[in-house]
Amino acid sequence: MGAFGGGPQRIAGKKEAVEFRDQLRRYFGTADLAAIHPEALAAGTERMRVDLGLETNSGRRFALWSLLYMLGAAPDLDVAFKDPRERDAARDFLDLIDRNTEE
Repeated sequence: MGAFGGGPQRIAGKKEAVEFRDQLRRYFGTADLAAIHPEALAAGTERMRVDLGLETNSGRRFALWSLLYMLGAAPDLDVAFKDPRERDAARDFLDLIDRNTEE
């Protein structure tokens, strides 16, 4: 199991998975990236950054940071992740993204 738990989180006996579309709906009001107006994008990413700073669950923090990264609004790794294992996992994610965009 990795630094981020490696799967759905268990809360009160139920699994809670962080779903990409659910996050888009929560922060931007739609799951369609192309339909997000620039003002809504700015407001949603600001709310995500605040939530990232308040989130204590490492899996949810990583999900928020990953989406922020994809939107070009993620804080630096050393700011987002104090735990070296979490920073290393985030670097691995960045390496995977870079590898897939080079192909």
